[in-house]
Amino acid sequence: MITLDPLTILSGAAAGGGLFLLILAVYGLRPRPDKPTNGRQILKALSTRAAIAGGSAALILVVTGWPVMAAGAVLLVFAWRGMSGGAKEERAAMHRLEGLAAWTESLRDTIAGAAGLEQAIPSSIRAAAPELRPHLRAMVDRLHTRMALQDALRLFADELDDPSADLVIAALILNSKLRGPGLRDVLGALAVSAREELDMRRRVEAERRSTRRSVQIVVVTALVFAGLLIVFNPSYVAEYGSLLGQAVLLVVAGLFGAGFAWMRRLARFDKPTRLLMGGGHG
Repeated sequence: MITLDPLTILSGAAAGGGLFLLILAVYGLRPRPDKPTNGRQILKALSTRAAIAGGSAALILVVTGWPVMAAGAVLLVFAWRGMSGGAKEERAAMHRLEGLAAWTESLRDTIAGAAGLEQAIPSSIRAAAPELRPHLRAMVDRLHTRMALQDALRLFADELDDPSADLVIAALILNSKLRGPGLRDVLGALAVSAREELDMRRRVEAERRSTRRSVQIVVVTALVFAGLLIVFNPSYVAEYGSLLGQAVLLVVAGLFGAGFAWMRRLARFDKPTRLLMGGGHG
């Protein structure tokens, strides 16, 4: 056990906060789509994390007296979900893609019954996935207010904000302009393409899941090993109690954090550029 003056504690806290802000500036915060949240839910989640982080930091500071390790515990608590590498966003995107493929097939079958596009879209809401129904209802409401079908489809594309959906909606926009035959075949081909993309993304996600699990195992193993050394062999890590030792520990923690952030960036799925970007506002 070592005795720390307030300046040392503040220096460690400032160093940890600086490291957190650096990582935040480089990698940013990715939005979590398809999950409506209100201020109360966000505040509750942040309060829970803050309580866990504060308790962990206080315990580590009492046991070890190392401010850098306490600051690292705070960062780890807030960044733990981020180590999943965007798994939740990817799962939401796959659910949306599956719903899009099913809706495209339903629209194709409805059009096959000699129904026009304006009549087929409202009829397809019943068979649409829950992720698409609010946007489809909004589009139908716009059509009821005499909005042009092309403009309503562009707004629908902006709300979905998905490159795969843009391909389907672009085909519908072209058909609404030209009124030519062959829409059934085009929708069928797009549905098959969406199913194939969904299968590919599922295979990739399965491979990434094992990588994410390995990252979490490495983190837990390193923390458990460090904790056992501190508790059962404190003389081995006594050098880290000095100011120089804390500086070295800060460098080591920074390297670990940079490595995890890099692995998360490799595992992240970046959507391709949309075909109809901003089309609903033109």
